[in-house]
Amino acid sequence: MDMLLDNATEDRAGKVPAVTLGFWIIKILATTLGETGGDAVTMSMNLGYLVGTAIFAIIFVAAVSAQMAARRFHPLLYWTVIIATTTVGTTFADFVDRSLGIGYLGGSSLLAGLLVASLAAWYRTMGTVSIASIDNKAAETFYWITILFSQTLGTALGDWMADSTGLGYGGGAIVFAAGLAVVAAAYLWTRVSHTVLFWIAFVLTRPLGATVGDFLDKPLDHGGLALSRYTASVALAVAIAALVFMLPQRAGKHA
Repeated sequence: MDMLLDNATEDRAGKVPAVTLGFWIIKILATTLGETGGDAVTMSMNLGYLVGTAIFAIIFVAAVSAQMAARRFHPLLYWTVIIATTTVGTTFADFVDRSLGIGYLGGSSLLAGLLVASLAAWYRTMGTVSIASIDNKAAETFYWITILFSQTLGTALGDWMADSTGLGYGGGAIVFAAGLAVVAAAYLWTRVSHTVLFWIAFVLTRPLGATVGDFLDKPLDHGGLALSRYTASVALAVAIAALVFMLPQRAGKHA
């Protein structure tokens, strides 16, 4: 009987982590790394947004393919895919906003539309967008597409808040941190759907990380600290790896 229970528990285990405080801490650091790492390739290496997007897209495809092929949850692999989505999201959002000339608001609107379309298609196909339902390849595919769009949208929102509103990187970070605090309060003290709150928080952590990353590496006359993008990226990567190994990492359960 115990063996049957153990097998049932394993069957219900997913390939994405349980959503804990540690999950959100690592997620914010990963989004910050996405900003500094993306800028390091496109700006410091002077490769441009299109080439940078192509490079990170290849990395993302390789990482997500390994994640999809895995039979169980691997923390390091999962967070590698998350970082890949943040870097390709950074460079693609910058390409849409700047190279296509539609501006931060136009880019944010376009990417928001893609995110909503992804969630709608996921819900129409599977009947839910809860991460507790990710127990098959179709749901996992929708999950990663939605995450990719949310990370890209978050970059555009962060740039729009920092540059277009005049708040700067520090002010933008405060706004998004306040938004996350509201979501946390709603989670604890209201009956708002936890699935809805999860996706709102997932989107908001990206511009928070983006504004913090810009604050670290942008020039002093642009409101940043002018830190080396390479140094900041390495430091963030080391911190993420340490937390992945130090903090409890377990797969979430299926509904």
